[in-house]
Amino acid sequence: MPKAKGKTRRQKFGYNVNRKRLNRNARRKAAPRIECSHIRHAWDHAKSVRQNLAEMGLAMDPNKAVPLRKRKIKAMDIDVEERPKELVRKPYVLNDLEAEASLPEKKGNTLSRDLIDYVRYMVENHGEDYKVSG
Repeated sequence: MPKAKGKTRRQKFGYNVNRKRLNRNARRKAAPRIECSHIRHAWDHAKSVRQNLAEMGLAMDPNKAVPLRKRKIKAMDIDVEERPKELVRKPYVLNDLEAEASLPEKKGNTLSRDLIDYVRYMVENHGEDYKVSG
């Protein structure tokens, strides 16, 4: 079968194309880097975001994860039907996130080490004479 006319021309280098902008736009369109290491290691690129998060036991939309009941209808009149729970195939991600969140928080309200040493030096040399040490 013959080739279509005009399809056999050789590739030419595009001198008028801004390569830096081309790479920047390609990087911007690519999928972002997932900051959380637990989620990043369990991520499956062949699945959607909703499917990935559902497998990990997380929710994409909090409004659909915990639906609100209608207040107009009494609960005794209607049998509450349970929605089928989505299967959590990767519970270790949720366990790791809970363990990381339960760690005690590091106190960050202290002064720097060199400032503490400087104040200690001034107190040792000048005592409580603040005008001299200032």
